Amino acid sequence: MSDDVKDAGLVAMISSILGGGKRADSMTPPPLAEVPPAAPSNGFEAAAAPAPSAMPIKREDAPSTASAAVPVEQAAKIATTADGRKLLPAEAIADLVLGELRKLEDFPVTGASVTVYGYRHWNAMITFAPFSTSFHNATRFRQAMPDLVFKLRRFVELEI
Repeated sequence: MSDDVKDAGLVAMISSILGGGKRADSMTPPPLAEVPPAAPSNGFEAAAAPAPSAMPIKREDAPSTASAAVPVEQAAKIATTADGRKLLPAEAIADLVLGELRKLEDFPVTGASVTVYGYRHWNAMITFAPFSTSFHNATRFRQAMPDLVFKLRRFVELEI
């Protein structure tokens, strides 16, 4: 028996074990919204405003002192390209993709992670922890990823 025949047999056996694409072809991905995504918080907004619990409590009997004006740092502006796309790091784009996926029905609260890779035409990959979702739902979410990434590419570009 030739090596090509053995390889074809192994591929057929593996694809039949993993579903062979029969189940994936019969399912359709859920529809995605046409709304541009909101940029994730990068932590600068939270740092700019002082926390209410950190404010000193002013006593009535304490001598009043002139309150010094504390300069508030401006939040870092998000850079944009010439065509109006936002330049975001891979972690921020992964948060955007994950946020959009969480809007889908039956998406797991924990156990899902998104990895963004590439440069000009960035892409995203989703992985699930064992037992975080069913095979059927994981397949639905993976099928929704290309459409989601295509729509997000219109608004966001990967920052290098």
